[in-house]
Amino acid sequence: MSAKTFRGNLGHRAAAGEVRPRKSERTRQAILDAALDFLWTRPFRDLTVGELMAMGDASRPAFYQYFSDLHNLMEALLNDLRDEIMAVAQPWFEGEGDPVPLLQETMSGLVRVCYRRGPILRAVADAASADARLEKDWRNFLKTFDDAVAAKIEQEQAAGLVPPLAARPLAVALNRMDAALLIDQFGQRPRGNCVSR
Repeated sequence: MSAKTFRGNLGHRAAAGEVRPRKSERTRQAILDAALDFLWTRPFRDLTVGELMAMGDASRPAFYQYFSDLHNLMEALLNDLRDEIMAVAQPWFEGEGDPVPLLQETMSGLVRVCYRRGPILRAVADAASADARLEKDWRNFLKTFDDAVAAKIEQEQAAGLVPPLAARPLAVALNRMDAALLIDQFGQRPRGNCVSR
């Protein structure tokens, strides 16, 4: 992200009728966006507060108004990503009717989200092996989806749509395969070309 873009994000003017985010929300989001931009080409271990804030000509103290450290920043990125994924997964998790189109809609949304924000997955998954704090965040992130997918499998088993297999191990296996594929395709540039329209 260029300094101009960073400052532009800070000075965004809302269109007529739009609720304009407070300056503090815009500043926080600009920092998150700068971190995402950094992660497209470099690993988390190379990220420093000084370099991140220099990307937008902002001061180090501005960073610490919103985040206690870089780990806290990564937690925020991962939590935002989790929330976005859960939102696009709602058709399958909560939908009624034929599960195949609901799952297709959910998977299409998942690909769109990860196409835009894939480096977060790569950065946390890569750093987790050497960083206990990020390892815990990564495990909690994956557990959220393991719990949700296992519950959905059990629901579909009760409806007779899925054979009686152990739901939890199946959910874990499916989620790890999805995560590996999404990281491989969308974790860095150039991204994979399997974005559904």
